[in-house]
Amino acid sequence: MAIKQLALVAFVALTLAACEEDRYRGSARHNIPIPNATYALMSEKGMSKDQPIIIRSFKKESELEVWKRKADGQYALLKTYPMCRWSGQLGPKVREGDRMAPEGFYAIAPQQMNPNSSYYVSFNMGYPNAYDRSYGRTGAHLMVHGACSSAGCYSMTDDQIGEIYALVREAQNAGQRAVQMQAYPFRMTAQNLAKHRLDPNIAFWKNLKEGSDYFEVTKDEPAVSVAGGRYVFNGGQAPAAVAEKRREDEVQVASLVAKGTPAIKLIYDDGDQHTSFKRALASNGADALNRSASWASRDVGISRQDALAIGPRVVVLDNAGKAKATVRAASADNDAVLAAVAAAPVEEPAKPVEAKPALVAPRPAAAPAATQLAKVTPGNAQQAPVLANASSTPVVPAAPVEDKPFLQRALSFMPTFGGTADQGMTTASAPVVSVVPAQPTSTSAPLPPRRATGLRTSSLDQSTAAYASQPVQR
Repeated sequence: MAIKQLALVAFVALTLAACEEDRYRGSARHNIPIPNATYALMSEKGMSKDQPIIIRSFKKESELEVWKRKADGQYALLKTYPMCRWSGQLGPKVREGDRMAPEGFYAIAPQQMNPNSSYYVSFNMGYPNAYDRSYGRTGAHLMVHGACSSAGCYSMTDDQIGEIYALVREAQNAGQRAVQMQAYPFRMTAQNLAKHRLDPNIAFWKNLKEGSDYFEVTKDEPAVSVAGGRYVFNGGQAPAAVAEKRREDEVQVASLVAKGTPAIKLIYDDGDQHTSFKRALASNGADALNRSASWASRDVGISRQDALAIGPRVVVLDNAGKAKATVRAASADNDAVLAAVAAAPVEEPAKPVEAKPALVAPRPAAAPAATQLAKVTPGNAQQAPVLANASSTPVVPAAPVEDKPFLQRALSFMPTFGGTADQGMTTASAPVVSVVPAQPTSTSAPLPPRRATGLRTSSLDQSTAAYASQPVQR
């Protein structure tokens, strides 16, 4: 009897496991549930699964936020998710294949949800939107998906994307026609704006900040349109509190610049990931991170893991926006960037050479070169004087030694020495200190070769075509 009961328990356990497997991996992935812990968190914050949401992403900080509207009509932060991977650089996506993740304001409608993605589940951001199309930008199937791999997408872990997907789905099922996604290069703080004030994208980023300011002040979703090659928020009408925040931020930026905040440009080897994933990658290796982050995705590995071993290059700019030094930062964190800038070689102005008093009496002005040549005794193998430059005093050869008494010959050397010393001081120039930009180097040890084991392996540096071959599956 006991054996039958054990068998029955084992059968039920296997059946439930099979259901869970199908629920998370199979055809029922579109029904992924919101985790119980997230339900509890919503309850604590006065939220429900049916209320609208807003998504915000930040490249430099490698974070993605989900905000949810409460009963009072204002949005509040539900959760912040560390991002496992994004590719490219800070700045907007411009063309197909540039590996850039989009920046701007996008709308995620129900038809953009993809439960059959090769990267667990995903949703299409909606790039190119009206703003992108107004600039002729190209590209398609830019997603937020699972698997710690990116070729222009925002990549979360499979557990994270499952939860985010469920939150978006429930809000849409409750009537939210489109979920707004605000994709930023960095958090729109005065410090970030001061440091990036001379970046070529700064005008575009300030335009994005207008929408960010509205959301952060009012805690309400901005109405977004496009006109004149710009994003327009709420028909161009900003509440007084939003305008005041903008003025305060501008004053703070000016103050930071006056205090010496350097103007920089960050250049990544290929995007980045959150610090927590960097630590896991360094401690446990790519295979371990791939298994934990991408347990339900097609095995594509950690994209370009060598680019994650060290932080970005920091280009220090002068007031004209030209590079004057380039250094490596340990990470994109503010403290690491400022530490790298502080260690960068600084070009110093050349110091004038102080005139030294002559050690001997100055020699009389020499005769013109033609006269000197005329005084050379025929038959003597004497060389004509050599002029150091057009303004220096020519060197006059001494008279033949045998033609003068000893005392007169000894005294004749004194003006020659004096003239030579004066001439050296006249033509000397201060050394010029130049800044040589540091070449991008990697200080990390080379990664060990893959072992031919049963573990999942990584497919590194897949071409854009490899990702584009199955666009619907992202």
